[in-house]
Amino acid sequence: MPKPLLNKLTPAQFLRRHWQKKPLLTRASLPQFAPLVTRRDLQEMAGSADTESRLIARTGGRWQVSHGPFTQRDFAKLPARNWTLLVQGVNHVLPEVSALLAQFDFIPYARLDDLMVSYAPPGGGVGPHFDSYDVFLLQGEGRRRWQISSQRDLALVPDAPLKILSRFRAGREWTLKAGDMLYLPPHCAHDGVALDECITYSIGFRAPSAQDLCGRFLEFLQDRLDAPQLYSDPQLKPTRHPAKINSQLTQGLLRLLDNVRWKREDMLRFLGEDLSTPKSHVVYAAPRRALSLPAFIKTVSKQGLRLAPQSILLYDETAFYINGERWAVPARARARISQLADRRMLPPTAASSAGMNTLYAWYRAGYAAP
Repeated sequence: MPKPLLNKLTPAQFLRRHWQKKPLLTRASLPQFAPLVTRRDLQEMAGSADTESRLIARTGGRWQVSHGPFTQRDFAKLPARNWTLLVQGVNHVLPEVSALLAQFDFIPYARLDDLMVSYAPPGGGVGPHFDSYDVFLLQGEGRRRWQISSQRDLALVPDAPLKILSRFRAGREWTLKAGDMLYLPPHCAHDGVALDECITYSIGFRAPSAQDLCGRFLEFLQDRLDAPQLYSDPQLKPTRHPAKINSQLTQGLLRLLDNVRWKREDMLRFLGEDLSTPKSHVVYAAPRRALSLPAFIKTVSKQGLRLAPQSILLYDETAFYINGERWAVPARARARISQLADRRMLPPTAASSAGMNTLYAWYRAGYAAP
């Protein structure tokens, strides 16, 4: 079914024509889009140590980057132009942004990075750059001019505090106003500059590099490998070259490495746990006065259940993965908990005894709440 968000393309058409291929500009993609945050909201979030935030300022051709948390005094010292406040993970702080992210639920949650919101006065921006992930840039209040380029020259300005393209050549240009949106695939060079006070919502979709993924997999294996053997050389002969790594030593150590094995099940478990692991600064608040299990079941039966905004719940054919933890659930509960994962909520009518022990454990951990 066509989506206004995608210029009346169906999700399948968008994915086939544009996803990781070419940009898409949509005018009035959300014509009734109501502002989700204000400048004051963002400044309050940027004052918390639990939120990632940055201030980026430009003076002539020089850039300066500061990391939060920030105080009101920090904001009071800023000039009238040429700076930007970026706040990451706003979807973890404001539950009301769930409706916005639900517009993109045709893309797997495992790919979703977060919702970043930026505020900028006139002239504010982060310079010409490229991203290594897919991003939807939704304009809130105000106007922002976007320039993009299909250039292959991605050389960066040396010693700059940001990844600024040294030779950006704009090919196309648009001015976005409230409700307009620009989709950009990875490595598409772009530059956005505020024309007046503006707020921009950036919905990013991550794509892990093979190097990062392999590194995390090897860390995952460290605690799971069954390799108790020790190198031994009972037939050791005297040597005249003690610094030489001889063939006997090499062959013995290679045999130890050859015995290291892992299964497909290990890789699948790693992927589930890794893709559902939140960023390191994310915290979960357990209920101060937790309901008893019977009271929890009764409450969920009447009110339903919602995942905490910062919770990541995924599943495969074998198990569920929530916030980096693997959970096996009874077969009769899979459909119900899959519904919670896909919709991020369970309506009251969906509540039953199936899987309630699992849901109760998640509630006690702060992962979900009625």
